Amino acid sequence: MNKLDLYIARTVVVAVGGALLIILGLTVVFALVDQLGELKKGYGFVDALKYVAWTLPARIYEQLGFSALVGCLVGLGTLAGTSELTVMRAAGISIGRITWAVMKPILLLILLGLALAEFVIPKTNVIAESDKARALGELEASGLESGLWLKDSGEFVHFNAALPDGDLYGVTRYHFGADRELERVEFSERGHFDGERWELENSRITTFTAEHTGSELVPASEWKAEISPELFALVVPLPADLSPRNLWAYGNFLDRKGEDSSRYWLQFWKKVLQPLTIASLVMVAISFIFGPLREVTTGLRVFIGLVVGLVFQFIQDMLGPSSLVFGFPPFLAVLMPILLCFGAGWYLLRRAR
Repeated sequence: MNKLDLYIARTVVVAVGGALLIILGLTVVFALVDQLGELKKGYGFVDALKYVAWTLPARIYEQLGFSALVGCLVGLGTLAGTSELTVMRAAGISIGRITWAVMKPILLLILLGLALAEFVIPKTNVIAESDKARALGELEASGLESGLWLKDSGEFVHFNAALPDGDLYGVTRYHFGADRELERVEFSERGHFDGERWELENSRITTFTAEHTGSELVPASEWKAEISPELFALVVPLPADLSPRNLWAYGNFLDRKGEDSSRYWLQFWKKVLQPLTIASLVMVAISFIFGPLREVTTGLRVFIGLVVGLVFQFIQDMLGPSSLVFGFPPFLAVLMPILLCFGAGWYLLRRAR
């Protein structure tokens, strides 16, 4: 029986691996074409290649569920097309046993996804975005439509970029008085944490009073902030680039401050429940092979897999933002498509028996 499990597992691994390579290849080509539209002085073709290379782990992570679905449809479809599944069933091997044999190699795919989300993607995506920003010269930009905002004591702080080495660029601090009137605005070109405190460089300080407005230039100053470089490491990347552990930490941090944390909790549940997402899509693939797609061509199976994957992604992408707008728990927004897939797969498998 172990030989049979290994045979099924090998077939599934080859099919899923092939599907992942093809889907990933197309994704990389599209990403590179997209980056070519941003080429300019300082950001050339080699820089675009480096950016795509650094973001490769994130692209692999995004395609794991899709690849598992298409790969299982192709791999099991091949066994069905050669009547091997029929022989297995005639030999008394249950659908549950075959399903478990398929799920075993999928567990390795799930572990790969967890490792990428927790340890790899948070680092590689920050490097990719930081190198690109340096090449494009965006670290010195001062527009408020980009960058990030934080609240620290009586100040609202905006910064254009923060690098992993602890450097901040374009730091703007808005200080309000007890009557909520703007008292002072301070813009600093650069900030650096020396291990104990923040040092700001080339600051322009503008003060506002009832009588007049004053401005002065300060080459160097100290910023007594309660914000640590570790906190910037959490908030600088996009929520999708953070690890589940950091999403949990920053989500709780925002909850304690009474600020909106729904975006971070949505990404947290997407990453935590990704193993169930992959398993549910594999369940659908298995149910299709034993049910309506038992005797169709490989091309049609691939097409059906693409349609199912796109519909699943559409539902998840629709429910996620809807939870932020209408205020229902992000956990439910992520879980509902998974339960729908599990329910459909379970129903079709029950009919196949």
